[in-house]
Amino acid sequence: MLIVETLVFSPFRENTYLIWDDKTGVGAVIDPGTSTLIEDHALTEAIELNNVKLKYLLNTHLHIDHILGNHHILENYDVELIYPRGDEHLIDIMKDEAVKYNILLNDFRKADSYFEDIDELKIGELTCKPIFTPGHTPGEYSLYFPEDKACFTGDVLFEESIGRTDLWGGDLDVLINSIEDKLFTLPDETVIYSGHGNKTTIEHEKDFNPFI
Repeated sequence: MLIVETLVFSPFRENTYLIWDDKTGVGAVIDPGTSTLIEDHALTEAIELNNVKLKYLLNTHLHIDHILGNHHILENYDVELIYPRGDEHLIDIMKDEAVKYNILLNDFRKADSYFEDIDELKIGELTCKPIFTPGHTPGEYSLYFPEDKACFTGDVLFEESIGRTDLWGGDLDVLINSIEDKLFTLPDETVIYSGHGNKTTIEHEKDFNPFI
C-alpha cells in the first residue's frame, strides 16, 4: 500500500511528497522544495522517523519550487534521479530565477534517467506509471499509482484550479488537453496530490473545476 506524507516548504508553499511502500519500506521523494537548512532537516527527519529506504528522487517538472531540495537529497541519499527530458532546458533559467528570489539553488545534477524512457517504475511493491501531461511546462509528467488510485500531478491540476501557463513554454490549450485526455480518464476515485494546496479527487474536479 502507498503511504504518503506531505510536507510544505519554501516561500512558494510547495508540497513535497515523501512516499513509500508499507510492506518493504522502499520509497521516493517527489518534488523536494526545501529552501533552508531547517527545512532540509525536517525532510530528513521525516525520512528517518518513517524508516524509508529511499530509492528515487522524482521531479514532475523543473520549476524552481519543485527542485530546490534536490541537492540535499542527492548529497545525503543514494537515489536515482528521474525527471522529464523535455524540461531540461529550464535548468539554466531556474538558476537565474533563484538569484531573483534571493534563494540558493545549489549545483544541479543531471538526471540518471528520464520519464520519457520509462513505462513503469517499481517502488518496492508499488507500481508507478508516468503520464505525460504538458501544458504548465513542455515536459511535465504526472505520476500515477493505479493499484492505490493516487496521482501526483505537479502543477497541472489543483483543487478546483489548474497550473499557470504564462511561464517558459506553458500552453493553456495543451494543459487543458492533458487534463481532459489523460487525467480525467483515470478512475473517478483517484486521489490527486498536487504541487500546491489540498488534495482532491478526479470526480471532484470533473464536477467543480471551473477551468475545465
